[in-house]
Amino acid sequence: MSWIREGELTIIERFCANIIKAGPMPKHVAFIMDGNRRYAQKCHVERQQGHSQGFDKLAQTLRWCLNLGIREVTVYAFSIENFKRSREEVDGLMDLARQKFSRLLEEQESLKKHGVCIRVLGDLPLLPLDIQELIAQAVLATRNYNKCFLNVCFAYTSRHEISNAVREMAWGVEQGLLEPSDVSESLLDKCLYTNNSPDPDLLIRTSGEVRLSDFLLWQKARDSYMEERRRQQMERDQAYVTKKLQLEGFASHGDSRRRRTLLQKCTAMREERIQGFLQALEHKRADFFERLCTVSA
Repeated sequence: MSWIREGELTIIERFCANIIKAGPMPKHVAFIMDGNRRYAQKCHVERQQGHSQGFDKLAQTLRWCLNLGIREVTVYAFSIENFKRSREEVDGLMDLARQKFSRLLEEQESLKKHGVCIRVLGDLPLLPLDIQELIAQAVLATRNYNKCFLNVCFAYTSRHEISNAVREMAWGVEQGLLEPSDVSESLLDKCLYTNNSPDPDLLIRTSGEVRLSDFLLWQKARDSYMEERRRQQMERDQAYVTKKLQLEGFASHGDSRRRRTLLQKCTAMREERIQGFLQALEHKRADFFERLCTVSA
């Protein structure tokens, strides 16, 4: 089954699409792919068949999203917690991943036609090396496409994503790219796997369950704290300027013009460090995929 189905929509699909398009359209939709095992049990088929049919439904859903003009889709395909399932089921899911990512590489003309950029988000070194190599090839082959984006969360949990972002910031401090005072929630945002994506407008769990299951937890909560973060950053900058003025022999309130100059300089230097760190982080992540492609060549 193709990742992106070609062909016309059915009459019912066109009818439904026209109704949906009459209202406001989400730009980014996220799916928790759930219920495959329950579906298999209900239909009295093997679990692997349930997972395979779940992918087929994903391909159909992606076609609907393309037709509706939804620019970005994120799917929760495989959780790190899924490694705790039986060896047989995990091996079956890895075999399915091999098939589907191999198929993806065969569909580059279709991906180019629709301008689909593939991103695979997660702790990829947890996966078998051959799957890592297939993923790297798919990511690098489509990285310059920008009409629409498909983010596949594979070997992913939100807690792992957050802890990885913290490790990346620690790496930046260790490498001398950041000052410890540069570390903030705002910078953590930019170190997440999803840093290139807007937050989802709509989150759908296909089984009807209402649990988030460790998926995009930070992204779904962060909007509430945006103003608070700005205030905290301003307070940190002002505390730095006050300390600097005291070292220069000024009173705690300091000279207002000197205070403004220091505050502007502090902000500019921090932004310069952060941009340099983010560029280094982007190169580090790109190198990971390029090394995998070199290994497989």
